[in-house]
Amino acid sequence: MLRTRLISAAIMIVIVVGGLFYLSTPGFALLLALVMAAGLWEWSRMIPLATLPGQILYPLLILVLLWQLQAAGLASSAMPLLWAGLGFWVLALLYLPRAVVATDHGLGSRIIKSLAGVLVTVPAWAALVLLHGRATDGPFVILYLLVLVWLADSGAYFAGRRWGRRKLAPVISPGKTWEGVYGAMVVCTVFAVAVGLSYGESLKQAAGLLVVSLLTLMFSIVGDLLESLMKRQAGIKDSSNLIPGHGGVLDRIDSLTAAAPLFFLGLHWLNL
Repeated sequence: MLRTRLISAAIMIVIVVGGLFYLSTPGFALLLALVMAAGLWEWSRMIPLATLPGQILYPLLILVLLWQLQAAGLASSAMPLLWAGLGFWVLALLYLPRAVVATDHGLGSRIIKSLAGVLVTVPAWAALVLLHGRATDGPFVILYLLVLVWLADSGAYFAGRRWGRRKLAPVISPGKTWEGVYGAMVVCTVFAVAVGLSYGESLKQAAGLLVVSLLTLMFSIVGDLLESLMKRQAGIKDSSNLIPGHGGVLDRIDSLTAAAPLFFLGLHWLNL
């Protein structure tokens, strides 16, 4: 099992590094669209869309949407999409503390979850593609975001195991604790300050990066919790077994889907 996890992790690292630093932005957009389509296929099974044609058609329709956005010029149409994505995650933040693990698979529930899947993946795709297209530092900015999300997850895990007492969301994810959140904040603060002071042009820019990073951390936790809720309602442990030893695509990118739109908008607003 450990060997399988390590091999899968090595392959994912090669894909991520290759996609970031060796693909053009259109090529990166295509690769990322395929990743999001795989995630949407997993999402369709959690909605659930009961028939195989529905599970295939759902991500294909979103792939067509992403192609249309790219063809029309993403920079000119992305901002409303990104704000819609941010609004969705704010609503998720307000909803999740009151969420219950229900098994309502009626038409209304499936429509809402289908729309939610679009808002989970499409704004994140747009944010990452726009970040990649930055004139001088796009791939490095995305790498910063990926490391930030990974550090948040790792910091929360180890702090939660060592000091965890108070449950963050016992109904949705019993293993997560407030102490884990505080641990993630400490780790991400150190990382953001170190990067900000090393590469920022002023203390103001470093402070701005820290604020954006901590907000990004908060939203990454919301993304993790939303997918956990979807899996609990679907009665499954992993979103799929597409990645041997790691579960599904959504299990790897759930935090990133919530973090990316806010991170992009934060950098854009602060002109970083």
